[in-house]
Amino acid sequence: MNTANDILARLADTLESRLPKNGGDPAASYSARLLSKGPDAFLKKIGEEATELVMAAKDESREKIIYETADLWFHSLVALAHYGLRPEDVLNELARREGTSGIAEKAARSE
Repeated sequence: MNTANDILARLADTLESRLPKNGGDPAASYSARLLSKGPDAFLKKIGEEATELVMAAKDESREKIIYETADLWFHSLVALAHYGLRPEDVLNELARREGTSGIAEKAARSE
């Protein structure tokens, strides 16, 4: 069965293989091209995809919300790969926060 964790881990593995240091070929892979251009390229895409998600949500289009969220998540995974992080790191942070009041969690960050 393909769990969300499995899908994210496979995507992370693929993105790691696309890193320039791992021989990712910018001519053969969109991900490798983004990673070879460095943070400015994929951070710009994250901003664009976040804006597109906001617009889809404003339009209340379920299909567009799903599509744009997938784009945002993908480009966020590209950023994680670049910085040597994995989706499991983010999932662990979400698990750590689970059951914690958002107000209390935010207050703890500002201390």
